[in-house]
Amino acid sequence: MAIRPLHDMKSIAVFRHNGTEGPGYLAHFLDERQIPWQLIAIDAGDAVPQDASAYSGLVFMGGPMSVNDDLPWIPPVLALIHDAVAKDIPLLGHCLGGQLISKALGAAVSRNPVKEIGWGEVRVSDNDIARSWFGDNQNFAVFHWHGETFTLPQGAIHLLSSVYCANQAYAIGKHLAMQCHIEMTAEMIAVWCTAGADEVAASSASPAVQSLEEMQQQTKGNLPRLNSVAEQLYGHWVLGLSA
Repeated sequence: MAIRPLHDMKSIAVFRHNGTEGPGYLAHFLDERQIPWQLIAIDAGDAVPQDASAYSGLVFMGGPMSVNDDLPWIPPVLALIHDAVAKDIPLLGHCLGGQLISKALGAAVSRNPVKEIGWGEVRVSDNDIARSWFGDNQNFAVFHWHGETFTLPQGAIHLLSSVYCANQAYAIGKHLAMQCHIEMTAEMIAVWCTAGADEVAASSASPAVQSLEEMQQQTKGNLPRLNSVAEQLYGHWVLGLSA
């Protein structure tokens, strides 16, 4: 479907749950195409909207908390996700964001067998829906930083897996939920390596946790391909934006 003229389009709401985990490459993608968006900074005390129809789409970024934590903003976010699904307003979730969508839709979010931090390969599922989202991409290196995982909600089509995490992404119609981080920029990776240095050191026994040096060294080689995959995914997602 064609995107409406920009002056008629409602903004995409982008929810940030932690100061270092903003929209990253997604902001570049939207700005380049002059698609309007606004940041809702949960970490800075912004209120959770109640009506999803005020926006053309809802995007949920990452964060270090668990969707199972007793945090005051989680119930209204889950309610907003329900509202968006009921009104056919597309959802896009990155890591914690994917877990929020999953929990809202009745799936379980629990500890992954191993923690994944750093660059790691994911494989695209062999189905037509996956190909519509990922095009010709069959496998690629993506950035990870998670200790939990989700099961698939009812009606979900599996899109991505990794060796250490079976459910890396799924789609339900125009909604996309991911466990991995496709939104990364070099600047974000550098900031995360600084902010998360203690967590990396404490998790070094995991076979899926890279050293800070490995992450930084592999960024130059892996990031251009990841940005290309992000273009493909985001490009497919914006086709579903509401009027």
